[in-house]
Amino acid sequence: MPHLVMLYSGNLDAVLDMPRLCRDAADAMLAMRDEHGAQVFPTGGTRVLAYPAPHFALADGGAAGRAAGAGKTGLFSADPGEYGFLYANLRMARGRSSATQQRAGAAVLAALRTHLDPVMATRHIGLTVQVDEGQEVFDAKHSTLHPLFRKD
Repeated sequence: MPHLVMLYSGNLDAVLDMPRLCRDAADAMLAMRDEHGAQVFPTGGTRVLAYPAPHFALADGGAAGRAAGAGKTGLFSADPGEYGFLYANLRMARGRSSATQQRAGAAVLAALRTHLDPVMATRHIGLTVQVDEGQEVFDAKHSTLHPLFRKD
């Protein structure tokens, strides 16, 4: 398990290459190394999932965006106050150091910002990245993926 689950306002689909963003986030996770140089996230267990919310209500409904919109162009629609959001939750199993957890969150944030920063230059978007460490009450795995990446 490392899972990066993203929930985002559906209006971002018009301005982001979400499949590329997912791949880049997964690659950032796979590149993570701990203090000893070991890969932090197993290749076969790394998952990045993105879910658009087709219906959403954000902040004040766009009032502040419309008030500030005079200098903004190229917004989502004719409404310069329309907002967007992307919430990313990285869930990892226990056992990694606090420093590794912090670096993992920073790496995911950097990967997402590569895509979002250019869009945020002309749009009002909120981005949140959270890292959770799971304490499982049940943890079963059944996979034909992991054997592909074992180095015997």
